Amino acid sequence: MSRNSPPSEQMGAVLQTSRPIAKADMIEGMAKGMAVLESFDTQRQRLNATLAAERAGITRAAARRHLLTLAHLGYLETDGSYFWLAPKVLRFSGSYLASARLPRAVQPTLNRLAAQTQESFSAGVLDGDEVVIVGRSGYEWKNGTGGAVRVLAYGLHLGARLPAHATSTGRVLLAAKPKTGLTQWLKGRTLPRLTTRTIIDVKQFRAVIEQVRTDDWCLAVEEHELGVHALAVPLRNMQGRTVAALNVVASPQRLSAQQMQRDLLPLLFDAARELRPLM
Repeated sequence: MSRNSPPSEQMGAVLQTSRPIAKADMIEGMAKGMAVLESFDTQRQRLNATLAAERAGITRAAARRHLLTLAHLGYLETDGSYFWLAPKVLRFSGSYLASARLPRAVQPTLNRLAAQTQESFSAGVLDGDEVVIVGRSGYEWKNGTGGAVRVLAYGLHLGARLPAHATSTGRVLLAAKPKTGLTQWLKGRTLPRLTTRTIIDVKQFRAVIEQVRTDDWCLAVEEHELGVHALAVPLRNMQGRTVAALNVVASPQRLSAQQMQRDLLPLLFDAARELRPLM
């Protein structure tokens, strides 16, 4: 769920789960605490009780209690009025990256592809209306007089959350949804314009996703960030279910969209086939 969503929608997203749960088994206090914790992001790095309540969709009194509790447990720091995330929250992401199968499975392939092409590769999964980066290549270059190096797209780091509608990775993952699932995802949703090239018309966006579904790959040209275009393919398990997407980004000055499709798309498809038994 986007941090720009209304508070009621944010709270609803926290209360939703991929598995049904009986009301008697639901610990709503935990759900509210997680909503408060998720209220912190790059736009709002410091929150007081009033701001946290607005973003989490709960009362100010409840937000204050959750903030104080999270600070007591070491997940937040505070100056007495405002709160911000403490390093302890990295325990969650660190444990996931160390123990989850997907990041460990894709990392060697991401590094190999980057060393082979000197481009930036990543793997992402869908979470609501955002893509979460769960793996990225360990090699970095940038264009300069000293040599040929690659430019890393802004925000493309482990744990980064990118808008699904404007990224090749997000579109590949949305194309994996059944048509009814895509309709539900789009229901009541606006598609923010991030650059002059971002597709925000829902009808046009549906057509793009349908084309991705047919092609089984996606190329997004400067829709998320000017000066960056990206190519992605689905990563499927042995049952044929899309579990993630494999992505490469490049600058138009270094590689044209046609060059990416010609030179990098076959590498992505080969890598996806190699990874399939590991998904």
